[in-house]
Amino acid sequence: MKFLSLLILLAIILPVPSFAQRQTENIIIITTDGFRWQEVFKGMDSAIANNSKFNQGDSEYIYKTYWSNDEVERRKKLMPFLWSTVVTKGQIFGNRTVGSKVNNANPYWFSYPGYSEIFTGYADTAINSNGYPPNPNVTVLEFLNKQPKLKGKVAAFGAWNAFDRILNEERSGVPVFSAFDLMGGKNPTVNEKLMNTMLQNSHKPWGEDECLDMFTHYGAFEYLKARKPRVLYIAYGETDEWAHAGQYRFYLDAGKQVDTWISDIWNYIQSNPFYKNKTTLLITSDHGRGDAVKTEWTSHSNTIQGADEIWFVAIGPDAPARGEIKSDIQLYQQQFAQTIAKVLGYTFKAKHPVADEILYLFKMKK
Repeated sequence: MKFLSLLILLAIILPVPSFAQRQTENIIIITTDGFRWQEVFKGMDSAIANNSKFNQGDSEYIYKTYWSNDEVERRKKLMPFLWSTVVTKGQIFGNRTVGSKVNNANPYWFSYPGYSEIFTGYADTAINSNGYPPNPNVTVLEFLNKQPKLKGKVAAFGAWNAFDRILNEERSGVPVFSAFDLMGGKNPTVNEKLMNTMLQNSHKPWGEDECLDMFTHYGAFEYLKARKPRVLYIAYGETDEWAHAGQYRFYLDAGKQVDTWISDIWNYIQSNPFYKNKTTLLITSDHGRGDAVKTEWTSHSNTIQGADEIWFVAIGPDAPARGEIKSDIQLYQQQFAQTIAKVLGYTFKAKHPVADEILYLFKMKK
């Protein structure tokens, strides 16, 4: 029995040999800030929903919208696209209750270090604050933008204004539309002009630091449709903001909305000849949150147990449909950058260290 179990594990984690040509020509990377693996895999947490400090006085709504006694059904209520389409066509990592682990490699467990780790493949301990200056390390987006076939076809959209620094927009040459940046550049589309007006006149619950996710999403979606980028990054932020505010209903609603938007993006690319069956989606988070002490779900840092625990999703033509990974596997956030490059057929090289890719995730030619 132990031998059989070993064979099954090796079949899952070893590189999948393939003589077929790599099919991915485009990639979309999506993050939702600080969204916990606990909700992704278990759905709504009743201990938090029952706490009057966090349920916004509306536990009835939370239960009606997100609760089921069946954990599998509960998580599907929260993220229906993930637990219908992705689980049947892609791969989902990070359910620690079944041994699938994904962690930060950086020692800080908050946003700038996490996003930097995702895109540089390097857990740089010098990057130790959200106010850190422009990233001295090269990101995989910058690297890809220098490749002849991809130059000028890489873009990023982020709700948080720090992405200008994290991705080093000035040095990299990658357009980064963050927070309240106007969309469309010198030649905005009609839709972009309208969104710019709405953005300027919108409610600003987090001041000038961060816009509502709807502007980030629809700005990125319009860019996708109008300009056909080959590499696109979309960073949603409300899951983190509502968690910090201790507003569990809004946190869950924001997570479900991101799932809906990912569904819209997937349905679009699968209906468009430029992207159909040639585009991979990678979805993850920059850090986790507290859970061992339930009241710490609002927080994250290296003083909060479990705040380094994240999750990771892949769906696309070169990602075998393995569904939820239920084997003992340890992945790290720093592996994402090289994985992004490899699925497009490149090897990400920089002056700083770059962690190895997740070899067994994709059917790559050896």
